[in-house]
This record gives sequence, C-alpha cells and structure tokens, in this order.
Amino acid sequence: MNYIVTVGDKSFSIEIEGNKVIVDGRSRSVDIKSINGLSLYSLLVDGSSYEVFVEESEGEYRVLIEGELYTVRVEDERKRRLAEVMRFRPPPEGEVVVKAPMPGLVVDVPVKEGEAVRAKQCLLVLEAMKMENELRAQKDGIVKSVHVVKGDSVEEGQALITLSLQGTTDCSQRIGSG
Repeated sequence: MNYIVTVGDKSFSIEIEGNKVIVDGRSRSVDIKSINGLSLYSLLVDGSSYEVFVEESEGEYRVLIEGELYTVRVEDERKRRLAEVMRFRPPPEGEVVVKAPMPGLVVDVPVKEGEAVRAKQCLLVLEAMKMENELRAQKDGIVKSVHVVKGDSVEEGQALITLSLQGTTDCSQRIGSG
C-alpha cells in the first residue's frame, strides 16, 4: 500500500511491503510490536530499537518517540489524489457519465434507471485493492441509464452510470412526488 504521511509541515511518500517500508524511495527494515495491547509499541528500524507511544484522535495520530511529540496524518495515496481531483471540479450540468476512477469489481448498484437521486447519494460501490469505494452523485438528478451490474469487472474510465442533472428545484419536485 502507498500512503502520504504528513508530520508537521513535511510530507513523505510511504510504501509498505511486508517488513520493508520505503520512505521517499529509501528502503528500511521495520518491525513493530504492541507492548501493552493499547498504545505502547516496540519499534525496530534498521536494527535500532525505539519505544513509541501512539494515540489516535480525530483522524490524526500523536506519536511520542524519544521524548519528542509529533502530530502525524496518514492518507491513502489513491484517496488523496481522487480528493484533489474532485476538489477542483465545478459541479457538472446536464447529462453526466459517471466513470470508474480505477479498475475494480462492482459490489453494489443501489440505484435504478429513472430513479431520482440527491447530491451525495451512493450510486455504486466499487471494490478496488480490497477496499470498497462509494461513488456518489455530485448534484441532484435522475438516473438516465445504468451500464453495469453487480459482479461486473470494470476498467479505469469505463462508463458506469449516466445521470441527467437538472436544476435543484425541478429535481426536488420529482423526488418529492415519487
């Protein structure tokens, strides 16, 4: 798995392969074991031993190592990149094709053709790299067509669902009357 780890104002690219951790391209041998079953760990990095206290709070970790306290944020690299792309996209208008952001397996399609959907409603669940990803509507609209079914394998960029996005008032009236 690839992660982006931010410590203070510095970010690092981390790749984990068994007991090997690659930090910004530099390979390290790492072994970690819980000492008390809670927050205290024994950490071996390239043969050097450390006692580490880790506490998670609101998506961040407070890590105490050798008397220094660090605030650490860990993000899945793929999710971070998707979030960055979505942040700069203006909300779509008219007919929009929802495409697979990565190759995967369709786990669920909870919407049907002709169904009214609301912004942020789940349109499809895609499993990729052993993680389930919910693809959601960006705006209120109507499902014009569904191009896949549960169990389908899809490629990156493949059309999954076509939506007709309309003005919020019009769509709200359709949803309320259905």
